[in-house]
This record gives sequence, C-alpha cells and structure tokens, in this order.
Amino acid sequence: QVHLEESGGGLVQAGGSLRLSCAASRSITSIDVMGWYRQAPGKQRELVASTTSVGAMNYADAVKGRFTLSRDKAKNTVYLQMNSLRPEDTAVYYCNAIVVLTSRNDYWGQGTQVTVAS
Repeated sequence: QVHLEESGGGLVQAGGSLRLSCAASRSITSIDVMGWYRQAPGKQRELVASTTSVGAMNYADAVKGRFTLSRDKAKNTVYLQMNSLRPEDTAVYYCNAIVVLTSRNDYWGQGTQVTVAS
C-alpha cells in the first residue's frame, strides 16, 4: 500500500509558477514509478510527468521545457515545478504511484486544483 499526500495547488496568473509536492508513505525508491497526471473539466486524465525508481524522467510534450520533476529520497517526496504556466494547464493534478509485484498496482492522491488565470 502507498498513501500519497499532495499539496501546492492554487490560483496563479499566466506566466507564473507553482510547485506541487507529493509525499509518499514509503520509500520512493521502493515505488516503481511516481508521477503526476492532470484532468481538466470534460477531458480525460493525462500523464504530465513521471519518474522511475532509478530516476529516469518522462514528460508530456505539452509541458516539456516548462515543468520539472524532482525527487527528495530523504523526504519520500516528489515535486513538480511548474513554470510559465498557461490557462490550458488548469486542471486537477493527481499524484500517482505504481508498484509492480505480480501485477501492477496504482495508487492515487486526492488531487489538487491548479487554476491559471489569463
């Protein structure tokens, strides 16, 4: 089991920055993949960025060059630094953890709202 606690969402003007945090209830090196998804109203949930247990990073094309994922192993926390925010980044952002044992197990945070005003 993995419990994920998110924080850091809010309202920001276009061009501004926010940092999201996702604290895990266990060592992030024991979690195969951690990442952030987002879901805008009327749209499907989409992957924003993810990192593997060994630190490989993956970003959606829409956020490359603007968003940066980082990990603090001592705090079991993954951060998503979001710069140059655009109105189209407005969504509920969800932290996700994947643990693969005999099958894939997905865990989700409660979600945090990010609103970018134009």
